[in-house]
Amino acid sequence: MPTLLKTYKDIDAAYLQAIPNPSQQAYEIKIKIPEFTFLGVKEQPDFAVIYLTFYPGKHVIELKSLKQYVFQLRDIVASYERLINIIYNDLMNVYQPERLRLVMICNPRGGISSKLTIDSDWKARGGNEEFNDWGGIEDQW
Repeated sequence: MPTLLKTYKDIDAAYLQAIPNPSQQAYEIKIKIPEFTFLGVKEQPDFAVIYLTFYPGKHVIELKSLKQYVFQLRDIVASYERLINIIYNDLMNVYQPERLRLVMICNPRGGISSKLTIDSDWKARGGNEEFNDWGGIEDQW
């Protein structure tokens, strides 16, 4: 009997929970997800490291809910290009941060590595391109 595969359409953003930001002062939250796994379009496991740079607005990320959200993706069949966009959209919709930068560095597959980046500050994403702070550990490879 064939297994019913889950696709990107099955990703449930309801796992993500927001908690009130305890400060109105400006600060940055950096989150690293070093063991991110999902099923690639050929239904083979893919592995990546995700870096989130988060400038909170009224809400911050409840980390346990982020862990549960990420865990559901282990059984999702999707390209990493589609997946990074869905994760970005879900995080933006739930948390409405002042700024969000999402970097996904995929482990080599077939001898090729990939790095994908989305930043809410980009004009193409509705931002003002006011930040020039790239060059963190996730940008070195």
